[in-house]
Amino acid sequence: MTDSVCPDCNSPRDLAEPLEGSYFVSTYPPFSVWNEAEIDACEQALARPPSTGRLLGLYVHIPFCVERCRYCYYLSHANPDPAVVDRYLDAVATELSRLAHAPYLCGRPLGFLYFGGGTPSLLSPQQIRRLMSAIGQSFDCTAAAEVTFECAPQTATIDRLVALRDHGVTRVSMGVQQLDDEVLRASGRVHLVRDVERAWPQIRAVGFDVVNLDLIVGLANETEKRFFDSLERVVDLGPESVTLYQLEVPLNTPLYRALRDGQVDAELPDWPTKHERLRRAFDRLEACGYTIRSAYSAVKDPERHRFVYQDEQYGGADLLGIGASSFSFLGGIHHQNHASLRRYVEAVEQGHLAITRAHVLDPAEQAVRSFMLQLKLGAVDLVGLRDELGFDARTELADQLHEFEGSGWLTGDDQRLEVTRAGLPLVDRMIPAFYLEHHRDVRYS
Repeated sequence: MTDSVCPDCNSPRDLAEPLEGSYFVSTYPPFSVWNEAEIDACEQALARPPSTGRLLGLYVHIPFCVERCRYCYYLSHANPDPAVVDRYLDAVATELSRLAHAPYLCGRPLGFLYFGGGTPSLLSPQQIRRLMSAIGQSFDCTAAAEVTFECAPQTATIDRLVALRDHGVTRVSMGVQQLDDEVLRASGRVHLVRDVERAWPQIRAVGFDVVNLDLIVGLANETEKRFFDSLERVVDLGPESVTLYQLEVPLNTPLYRALRDGQVDAELPDWPTKHERLRRAFDRLEACGYTIRSAYSAVKDPERHRFVYQDEQYGGADLLGIGASSFSFLGGIHHQNHASLRRYVEAVEQGHLAITRAHVLDPAEQAVRSFMLQLKLGAVDLVGLRDELGFDARTELADQLHEFEGSGWLTGDDQRLEVTRAGLPLVDRMIPAFYLEHHRDVRYS
């Protein structure tokens, strides 16, 4: 990323940012074009050996938490019955075993693993060991470059942490969001600052290669002082990695429904305020010795503290998603499992794949997907796109690149495109402009 200063208002096109709706772009084409009719093509692809030596990663979704946060749009069930969790883990183990025998996946080692949620650390130590053993029985994890496990402050207990370390977890990611109790309460978080302060020394004592702290910019009741005071407290803790996301309010969140019904008393910062706070947060982290490594994260040492899951997924690796609502990208095909916990478990128990929708990417879609995901990492290898996918971004995206380079959000030449510091908080605002024309007016999800 290169330095540049450019206010949001310099944008030459209308890129309005409403408070409500999806903002973060995680995939392409949009989820809304994935469909049931293309599931057959996905199943056929799984039945064939891979044609390339693409790296394979694994994502496991744990859809349980103590209480759903007001802004959360991920599949999660609050305060689950232990029997429900156990039955779910049985289904996950079965799905893993079944897919491990598919010709496209059979015998392939895992290059990285990620456990997300929900709150994966809600699992008991015994359940953690059971889950890890099920993965090890289905896939070779011995050469994995990174194993990330999401933890919440209240459930980051010493017995769970030891179980994670003993089963190969190298990177713990804890969602603290902000270190201010007023902001946390207004956002419906179940933890307070004291919970982070209790969990932190235990995480350090157990010992992991990388500890990441997740922060959110733009939470309810956030003020400039509260946000930057919180950031200073995070810097004082000294995590190897800090991830910052800007609050969005998708239509499937409790926060959206509360806003719609006039039940939110706290003020939510607008997008220009969030953009500016994120820019300044990156500046502060950089001043404290961190390196900005994507549109969302900073690390102490770019060589030792890579976020392999993000780097490889955005770089085109295969990703197998296991569990309810999880997403996969295998052999140029997207697919998603049932979002209903009941339907997912029943499908697996009945011997079926749990896929509910899929999409086979054509060459143009694959090129745009690769372009936009690299953009989220801060730079696009234009030569690689031409050589590997036959996609000349300078020609195909000439109008958009001219506009965003003119606005100071992008810079580069015919070989490499970089996101400027001014453009970094605006990556997800820019990306839809690069969609193929027939995807520009469709719902994202």
